[in-house]
Amino acid sequence: MTLIKSISGIRGTIGGRSGDNLTPIDAVKFAAAYGIWLKEYSKKDKLKVVVGRDARLSGEMIQNLVVSTLIGLGIDIVDLDLSTTPTVEIAVPMEKADGGIILTASHNPKQWNALKLLNEKGEFLDAAQGAKILDIAEKEDFDFCDVDDLGSITRNDSYIDIHIDEVLELPLVDADTIRKAKFKVVVDGVNSTGGIAIPKLLEELGVEVVKLYCDPTGHFPHNPEPLKEHLGDICALVIEEKADFGIVVDPDVDRLAFIDNTGEMFGEEYTLVACADYVLGKTKGNTVSNLSSSRALRDITQKHGGTYEASAVGEVNVVTKMKANKAIIGGEGNGGIIYPESHYGRDSLVGTALFLMLMAENGGTVADLRASYPSYFMSKKKIQLTPGLDVDGILTAMAEKYKDEEITTIDGVKIDFAENWVHLRKSNTEPIIRIYTEAKSQSQADELADRIIGEIKAVAGL
Repeated sequence: MTLIKSISGIRGTIGGRSGDNLTPIDAVKFAAAYGIWLKEYSKKDKLKVVVGRDARLSGEMIQNLVVSTLIGLGIDIVDLDLSTTPTVEIAVPMEKADGGIILTASHNPKQWNALKLLNEKGEFLDAAQGAKILDIAEKEDFDFCDVDDLGSITRNDSYIDIHIDEVLELPLVDADTIRKAKFKVVVDGVNSTGGIAIPKLLEELGVEVVKLYCDPTGHFPHNPEPLKEHLGDICALVIEEKADFGIVVDPDVDRLAFIDNTGEMFGEEYTLVACADYVLGKTKGNTVSNLSSSRALRDITQKHGGTYEASAVGEVNVVTKMKANKAIIGGEGNGGIIYPESHYGRDSLVGTALFLMLMAENGGTVADLRASYPSYFMSKKKIQLTPGLDVDGILTAMAEKYKDEEITTIDGVKIDFAENWVHLRKSNTEPIIRIYTEAKSQSQADELADRIIGEIKAVAGL
């Protein structure tokens, strides 16, 4: 089960058999399905699609396959080559393109890759559009162009710089204020495109940068998911360099985590809390995060007089809820910042700039800032899926078991207790059930997670 077709795109491991993994045949099939769908959706004779990739080892191969397939459908390509997910997202409307494809498996290890699909706004497709593409791919009813009608390629490697310029022009980002603070920051780019984009942005803002794993070779030096257990090197280097803080991004730069001045994790859940605190302090408004995100965002939003709402997990769901709720900032507790003033996509460059502004204006240390926020602790665990496991049946049984608590079922099952909560859901990106809990202490969060895992295993007969 290493080819996953979901709201998050087409994701799989490289190699193996077609249909079971992300092989060249699968890359071509899903690129063709996207191209066919885009023709039907846009109702235009001539289409343009922006394509970019992170630095993972299979990226160039998958990019060549995808680009050639779209050209074969008569679609013109703007090739950004090495890029970031948010950079491709802003490039689509700037290029007046009809869609975009980002070739990245985000936080997954190096053997994974994926096609993330965008519409003409540079936003992820909704579930109905994704289902249509999967249906086209399944039928394999592709009609390619004659030789005289093939698409063309335009290469443009300037978009990371354009993206940085866009961040610097945001009304709530003042470069002079940040320069005066004379920050020193360590950056872990996990040897992908964040190693290009984040240091460039910081240098534009007058920040002294210490680079760690910023060479975009695709050889990830550690598990690329920005979690505490993977980040010992940068935590040590922040202390050694006497830096103000550290910045960690995932391979496609849509997840952002900070290390405080003592070498401790700021907490990926608190990336959004801090950025929202800054934005809400300047502009009154509402916020949105997903069901698996910390209650701390709700607390900060209410402190500033705004309204907080939760969406199903998945960036497109957060964006839909943000638009409905007129949220001025939102995102996901995995370090994904969505700031509509820039664009409706998770963006670590925007998040970095907002965080720098907060620190520059507040003074004090990053550790002090973290201590000023409501203190919640999360446990994030998972159960590996096995063939034949009835996930829906398990989730229904758990909802029934806790029917007297506050239950939300728009995405798996979330059980809200008075002092803590647990969210159970099947992952969009891996063959697992995720078990997220939050409580007032780490031990309570871990104990709740372990208890629920035991109950799930009992229900499933594991």
